[in-house]
Amino acid sequence: MQNKYITIDGKKVGPAYKPYIIAELSANHNGSIEKALESIEVAASCGVDAIKIQSYSPDTMTIDCDKSDFQIKGGLWDGYQLYDLYKWAQTPFEWHQQLFDKARSLGITLFSSPFDETAVDLLESLNAPAYKIASFELTDLPLIEYVAKTGKPIIMSTGMANIEEISEAISTAKEHGCNELIVLHCISAYPAPAEQSNLATIQDISTRFNVISGLSDHTLGTAVSVASVALGASLIEKHFTLNRADKGPDSTFSLEPGELKQLVKETNIAHKAIGKAGYDKKPVEVDNIKFRRSLYFVNDLSLGDIITSADIKRIRPGFGLAPKYYQEVIGQKVTRDIDRGTAVSWELISKEQ
Repeated sequence: MQNKYITIDGKKVGPAYKPYIIAELSANHNGSIEKALESIEVAASCGVDAIKIQSYSPDTMTIDCDKSDFQIKGGLWDGYQLYDLYKWAQTPFEWHQQLFDKARSLGITLFSSPFDETAVDLLESLNAPAYKIASFELTDLPLIEYVAKTGKPIIMSTGMANIEEISEAISTAKEHGCNELIVLHCISAYPAPAEQSNLATIQDISTRFNVISGLSDHTLGTAVSVASVALGASLIEKHFTLNRADKGPDSTFSLEPGELKQLVKETNIAHKAIGKAGYDKKPVEVDNIKFRRSLYFVNDLSLGDIITSADIKRIRPGFGLAPKYYQEVIGQKVTRDIDRGTAVSWELISKEQ
């Protein structure tokens, strides 16, 4: 891998470090800056590494047009005109300064997904520490070029993209100044079915494109995110809401605070559990060796008696000879008087017949 880690706002992100967790606020403020500010505060208290917003206006996303092309048919947002959806879901540009100030006052990282060059300019004026390229913008190579020229770390999602499109996006970023890049496996469905997650792609992305990889997870719950850690995810992004009952644009597939805390805790445990391949006894196993089976005398014997199958058993505890010596011990003489319950050892046996 070209870089073993990248640094976002002072934190190292890579396979050797605990998973970097991003709470995606997206549109879950439901048009209220007070709710947006509260969400930042609550997400920070849940232990995430960063909070992400989205920077666009309806006019930078589409045009106000009621033709069929601009109507959403099916899915979570069925019936919406694109312009109206983005008007509802936007995080207004005039909020951004206050949101960044709030995050910095809490000591939590905030950055954004820009959807056009004007959003990048705004975020640069606020000294955003990193940028996210959304799945739907992965083929917008001019935008990726513009972001890359900031020299900031870039996180890009690959939902819907084929290998050629991912390769073009990565090449564009690297060719225009991006030296720190994370590429996220992503299924662009809302919510995404867990059985279509194909988490094995996370490691393939890392190997194929020589980048740090992670997961942008739109499945319900936390199981898929936790599993992704074992498959190499160094960064996990999950949508977050204060309460799914608020019924925001993204609330259906977002985590509530208790679930977000669980995600942080369990992904950290999963990362610690990976360790390294090896067959040496672990420190916690040493005391349990005594509970293995071993050979024990189960009858009283006198000096010179020949050991029969009735005289020994393979039982717990494990202080005697290993069970593999069972046949070798049978037929041998004992070298002293033996009490029932004595562990079999070589010094108690004479092989001279």
